[in-house]
Amino acid sequence: MRKFFPMSACILVASCGGASTVSPTPPPPPPPVAVFGTGPADCVGGLADGYACNGITLEKNITLATFGAGYGNDIWGWTDPDTGIEYALMGLNNATAFVRIDNPKVPVLIGKLPTQTIASTWRDIKVYKNYAFITADVSGPHGMQIFDLTRLRTNNTNVTFTADALYSNFENAHNIAIDETSGYAYIVGTNTCGGGLHIVDISDPLNPVFQSCHAADGDTHDAQCVSYIGPDPDYAGSEICFDSNEDSIAIVDVSDKAAPASIASQVYPDLGFTHQAWLDDTQKFLVVNDEFDERNFRVRTSTIVFDVSDLDAPTYLYTHKGTTNSIDHNLYIVDNKMYQANYSSGLRILDFTDLATDTLTETAFFDTYPENNETGFDGAWSVYPFFTSGTIIVSDTRRGLFILAPQ
Repeated sequence: MRKFFPMSACILVASCGGASTVSPTPPPPPPPVAVFGTGPADCVGGLADGYACNGITLEKNITLATFGAGYGNDIWGWTDPDTGIEYALMGLNNATAFVRIDNPKVPVLIGKLPTQTIASTWRDIKVYKNYAFITADVSGPHGMQIFDLTRLRTNNTNVTFTADALYSNFENAHNIAIDETSGYAYIVGTNTCGGGLHIVDISDPLNPVFQSCHAADGDTHDAQCVSYIGPDPDYAGSEICFDSNEDSIAIVDVSDKAAPASIASQVYPDLGFTHQAWLDDTQKFLVVNDEFDERNFRVRTSTIVFDVSDLDAPTYLYTHKGTTNSIDHNLYIVDNKMYQANYSSGLRILDFTDLATDTLTETAFFDTYPENNETGFDGAWSVYPFFTSGTIIVSDTRRGLFILAPQ
């Protein structure tokens, strides 16, 4: 069953889990955000065009007004394998925007793919074989849009695109995970599969084929699904999903698509809403963010670390406390760096030596929401830190796309 929560990032509906139940008393629109510069600007004396920063340059900010949108949400990236050109794929309430960023100080809005139905606070994007797979958590038959990213090679700007294909075996979805090694997509928080894993073969991207459901663990908010190379010999060569199930972390063996099997489920102290999780490069540790612990338990930004070297018995290790009170929303790990999108305190970069003990240290940040660092739901929604150039892109709910670079 979906959980219902107080006003948060869930501006339009009542459930952070992705339900389509309309709130009977929607909150008033938020006040306009203050206007700051859009760059380029170096971080000098702790500021870049008015934004608080440490060790990160503002290459450029593309505002929601430029996108013709009212709200920003998820983000992902794509690098053209033929040209090496990097693109930001920015989720908006009414569309997905495609921005060329090979010159990050002079980004180019190539175009937008409008929403399949109506506007949505939640849109999610992942990439496989040069195709973007896009879901939205909205009432009505949105399904999964599939877009050929090689179409972005055009020199045109501000094009209104149409989808190349549409997968319609579900209506709404809160998130999508893709295992790029296996060629399977795992869509979660849909109106099917009990809100759990809706498994689709996307090896032929324009002809996706439904495989099965995994509903045994209840509603899933987000997931990371991998072809397993971690230390547990019992699952060598398997395909494993690490699910953020709102009230727990669940581990699922999805190797046999006809019979996906629950492996383990685990909780942790001060559990509010298990939002998203990501493995380190060794797949030995799973790092979790909880969207409600800061507000419910009055704690500083909390990063929760599990040892998952034994998949049958994941072990809670510790909770790292950050430097602000802001709510953490999405995080990703590259080498020994953790990139966190922490709503009101923006992008936070934490270095670590060994996740077995709390060695996490904040080494850089860029605050996309300078108004405050409190427990609100405006600010940095997500971050994509995987470009080989080192460019980092951040989506902000109120200020659009930030293109950043470590100094």
